[in-house]
Amino acid sequence: MTGAVPQPDNCFIDSNVWLYAFNRRQDDVKHQIAKAIVAKPGLLVSTQVINEVCKNLLQKARFSEAQTSKVITAFYKRCQVTHLSKEILLQASALRTRYQLSFWDSLICAAALNADATILYSEDMQSGLIIENHLTITNPSSQN
Repeated sequence: MTGAVPQPDNCFIDSNVWLYAFNRRQDDVKHQIAKAIVAKPGLLVSTQVINEVCKNLLQKARFSEAQTSKVITAFYKRCQVTHLSKEILLQASALRTRYQLSFWDSLICAAALNADATILYSEDMQSGLIIENHLTITNPSSQN
C-alpha cells in the first residue's frame, strides 16, 4: 500500500486491509494507508470479513477474547454489515464461474455487490478487475 487512496462512500473492505490497520508491527506504509481507508465513515463489510479478522487477531496478534469482543462490537457500530444469505451464496457461485474467483473471494465480491459497493479494497484479488460492471477491485498496494 503506497500513496493516498480515494474513498467513495460505498467501499467494501476485505479482511487483509483491516488486518494491516490493526497491526502496527507489519509494514508501516501499508499500516498507515489501511488506517486511512478504515477511518472513513460508512464502510461495508460482511460477516465473513469479521470472522477472518477476528480469527487472525486471536491467532496471530494474540488478542484476548475481551479485545476480540470490542472489535466485533466496533464493526457493527461503524460499518454496514452484510450477512451471508442464500442469494449471496448463489451469486458467489455464479461469480466463481464467470470470473474464475476462489470460493472465499467470490463470497466477498457477492457480499460487496449485495451491499451496493462500487469499490472493494483487497490485496488478495486482481486490482482493476470490474465485477458485474459495478464493483471495482482495488489493491491499495498498487495505488500511487
